[in-house]
Parts: sequence; C-alpha cells; structure tokens
Amino acid sequence: MKIAVIGGTGLIGSQVVNDLNAAGHEAVPHSKSTGIDVISGQGLEEAVAGADVVVNLTNSPTFDEASPAFFQTSMDNLLAAAHKGGVGHFVILSIVGVDQVPELDYYRAKVLQEKILAAGPIPYSIVRATQFMDFMDAVLSWTSDADTVRLPATPIQPIASKDVADAVAEVAAGTPLNGIRNIAGPDVYTLDEVGRITLAHKGDNRTVVVDPTAGMFAAVKGDVLTDRNAHLAPTHYTDWLS
Repeated sequence: MKIAVIGGTGLIGSQVVNDLNAAGHEAVPHSKSTGIDVISGQGLEEAVAGADVVVNLTNSPTFDEASPAFFQTSMDNLLAAAHKGGVGHFVILSIVGVDQVPELDYYRAKVLQEKILAAGPIPYSIVRATQFMDFMDAVLSWTSDADTVRLPATPIQPIASKDVADAVAEVAAGTPLNGIRNIAGPDVYTLDEVGRITLAHKGDNRTVVVDPTAGMFAAVKGDVLTDRNAHLAPTHYTDWLS
C-alpha cells in the first residue's frame, strides 16, 4: 500500500513513516522541506499521486485565532488534491475532548479540521490522542519562574509520541473508520501531579503550586481531556521519563 504522509518529517510523522515502512508499506514523507506547501497548494497533487492513503499530520504554526484559517485552507487543498488523485482513505490526528473546550482557539480550529474531513468526498479516519508526554516540559515552562511552577489541577492522560505514531500507522493501514478512534496513555494524573513527578525526576527543587488560572489548560473544565474507555497505550509516564 502506498501512503503519503503529509507532515512526515515531524515528531509524529517521522515515526509513522518508519512504522509503515517496517510493516511493508510504501510510506513517503512530505513536508515543506520536500517541496510541498499545504497553504499555497504547491506540490500537493504530485505528493499524493498514486497514493492509496493520505495521512495529514501538518499543524498550524500558531495556537491563536489564526489557526482556523490554517486548517480550513490546508484541508481544502489536501482534500482537493487527494480526491483528484483517487485516494481512498484520508487520516488526521486530533485531540481527545477537542470538541469540549470551545474556549481555546486552537481546539476550535481542530474541530473545524475534523468537520471538513467528515464532510469531504473521501473515506476517512480521525485519531484523537491525549496530551503528549513529549510536550510536558513545554507545558511546565509556560507558567514557571525561578522558584515555582504554577499549574491547574486539570486531569490529563499523557501518551508517548511513539504510541501515538503506532496508532496512527495502524489506522492508516486499515479500513477507513469514517469516524473517530480515541487513544490515551494508561494513567490519569492531574496536571500539577505531572509537574511534581517531572520535577522530581529531573532533581528540580521548584515548588508546584495549584493555580486554576495558569496556562492554556486553565480553560479546560472537568476531565474532558481524558478517556478511560479509549484504546490504551502501553507506555507509563514514569517509565517514559526513565
């Protein structure tokens, strides 16, 4: 099976390409570095020509009010190219609970991406993942200073990027879901708990303070970013840290 992985040189995309090729498929990575542009449309028809499946892992360069325009334009261009090329399956990666946090511009943008795909002409699959373990350091840095890290007690279910890539590759090689598959890490923590575990592992003596107004995840209400009924990945956060 020939699979065009758009955004195939990034954190998830590069691992998806490796997984698919190891399974005997022909997975080809495409990105700006290989000459495509999802906004202008440059190189897209050539990139998806002859592909059975397109996996779109491109992401908005910003998380603000500009992000919906990115997903609208990129999806319109990619779907048009894929439909013209006779692609039979289109896969995207989204976020568990994304439709439950309308306060966040980026989450609204991802919901828009899902809706564009579902309304499009190609059989599709949406893989929704929980928060990546790989990004926890960045999350902690948003609201930290020399002495403290301020975090809301938002429940999350962190997942390793390798497990995300494995799930995306599995879905891409399978029959279109024409729906959503949720994937999640095996353990639920509050974000402040993740902060304490992470700092302790690093030997960082800063104090984690629960602050319901701190950072992007302050906008999240309840446990909508977790799903105990999702397909659970094998990697535990404490093992991943080690």
